[in-house]
Amino acid sequence: MSQKQKNYRIYLPIVFALILISGIILGFLLQSKVSQQAVLPFVNRPGSGYNKVDEVIRYIENDYVDSVHQDHLEADAIKGMLNDLDPHSQYIPADEFNELNDPLLGSFDGIGISFQIEKDTIMVINPIPGGPSEKVGLMAGDRIVRVNDTLVAGVHITNTKAMHMLKGKKGTKVKVTIYRRGVPKLLHFTITRARIPMYSLDIAYMVNKDLGYIKLNKFSATTYDEFDRAVRKLKKEGMKKLILDLRGNPGGLLSAAIRVADEFLPAGKLIVYTKGLHRLKTVAYSTDKGQLKHTDVAVLIDEGTASAAEIVTGALQDNDIGVVIGRRSFGKGLVQEQLRLPDGSALRLTVARYYTPTGRCIQKPYKKDDFKDYYAEAYRRYLDGEMENPDSIKFNDSLKFVTPKGKVVYGGGGIMPDIYVPLVEDTLHSFYNILANKGLIYQFAFDYTDTHRPQLRKYKDFKSFDKNFHMTEKEYADLVAFAKSKGIKTTKRKEKLSEKRIKILFKAYVGRNILNEKGFYPIYHQIDPIFKKAVEVMNHRHVDD
Repeated sequence: MSQKQKNYRIYLPIVFALILISGIILGFLLQSKVSQQAVLPFVNRPGSGYNKVDEVIRYIENDYVDSVHQDHLEADAIKGMLNDLDPHSQYIPADEFNELNDPLLGSFDGIGISFQIEKDTIMVINPIPGGPSEKVGLMAGDRIVRVNDTLVAGVHITNTKAMHMLKGKKGTKVKVTIYRRGVPKLLHFTITRARIPMYSLDIAYMVNKDLGYIKLNKFSATTYDEFDRAVRKLKKEGMKKLILDLRGNPGGLLSAAIRVADEFLPAGKLIVYTKGLHRLKTVAYSTDKGQLKHTDVAVLIDEGTASAAEIVTGALQDNDIGVVIGRRSFGKGLVQEQLRLPDGSALRLTVARYYTPTGRCIQKPYKKDDFKDYYAEAYRRYLDGEMENPDSIKFNDSLKFVTPKGKVVYGGGGIMPDIYVPLVEDTLHSFYNILANKGLIYQFAFDYTDTHRPQLRKYKDFKSFDKNFHMTEKEYADLVAFAKSKGIKTTKRKEKLSEKRIKILFKAYVGRNILNEKGFYPIYHQIDPIFKKAVEVMNHRHVDD
């Protein structure tokens, strides 16, 4: 072997080492460059190492045949993961965050109107009392033609887009151009957005000298304060019994439900407890502050009563407080926590189940990857006959529980009322049912209100409206003609049988259009079977029943 070859062998290990070190450095630099190009808004947990989801998204973004958006990939990946969990874990995009969270906070930033899209135009139903729109002079019946410089009439605008244009940060200004019936020129207003309350309580009024009524539409950060004020008002008016209407209430904040339930219970009673795999058991007991401990209560529920509304119902039913009347509730027994992400989006993740005082979880069954059936379950109740006959409801005996006074209750599928009020197929009033279900009474009342605003403005309160406003025979004939123009076939006999109910619902809708909910419910309750049953029951109950 030559001297030259010997020298080469001596330096060979050094050469290999340099090559290896260079490769390591080059790999590190390349990996750093790739990481900077496709950073996800998540941080790996310490020691978690390789993240498959990150790697797949980076690969798609860098090598897919067409252009893609990283934020869309991330959102779809998150939604895909949640589809394998439960129906209530939810990803909220940043542009939808305020829309979904404002109802829980009990307020939003905007111009302060209730509106609807009518004949491709944004029509003001009512300006919110004391809100910025009312202060500048917007009126019920006004049509919004432009928002700033954008035409919004006759362009097929959606409710969602209209809300996004009218809402905005408190203190900012928005220009609206208005068409007002009877005014020859368009009107121009500049409105300064403000914080607008979103009320949980639709109405509180006395049904008779002893019986009060409160309707809650959700459970938000302001619900308890609204409820407390209403209770104090009704007690001053002589309330000794209460109808608490939770029909159609989808729930909301657990804390609000606990505070409302606490009002009815003596100290030391279990209201609800929650537990999950990664959450310790938390228990809520009643205090001695409840101002309704000696007030008998009827809770009204239906298939739209869910979540926090079911917590209140379950707490009272399981503690043998009052009576539950209506139809079986929705059946949501899962608790979500919300994580706000750096880009403004959020994740609501189910972290626990809640249990009523007897120990039942009322969550109805669901299949992973197939949540359509879960949400369609309420519709299947119509097909299965449950709405007309409670005997068709099947309960699992393994989910049977017993209250302290011996009443049998069940878990696993909503809350069954103590008194079931079926949705009866009313053939005598079939004309009413058709018109009500198709929204024709509502539409006729809306158009009537719009064309009779000068006459209707004289009704400043519910008492004067209820006493003096009635649907005339001519107006009823006009409604029948309107229904026929929409293809509804009827007979004179059916028209006569349904006349009273139709006139009451028409009056209730007109009352809502000019006086909000306080003009609607006391009139509608005259033909509301669940409400009427509750009044009948409460008039014959004693506090110790």
